[in-house]
Amino acid sequence: MTTSDDVREIALSLPETTEKVAWSMPTFRVAGKMFATLPEDETSIAVRCPKEERDELVLAEPEKFWIADHEAGFAWVRVRLAALEDREELRDILLDSWRQAAPTRLLD
Repeated sequence: MTTSDDVREIALSLPETTEKVAWSMPTFRVAGKMFATLPEDETSIAVRCPKEERDELVLAEPEKFWIADHEAGFAWVRVRLAALEDREELRDILLDSWRQAAPTRLLD
């Protein structure tokens, strides 16, 4: 099972990532752009995800992915940490979100 400690370790290992508290929760940013948050009691994360892909993920794996009501209009999806297979899956999810926020110079 993955934990909030795993989220922090993986997120902060990505180039130029910083952690900042916003809205009373930890957020992770690259070049000032948020790519992940640890909301509620840190049992889930919110990450960037194009709306089309997000809807497909939620339909395919509702035990793992869902859309919070206040995020429905944005390109974000929630991920239940306990539902992830392992750290590698968490890393893939965080890396995908990071790539959506990172400046082009970091993607090379």
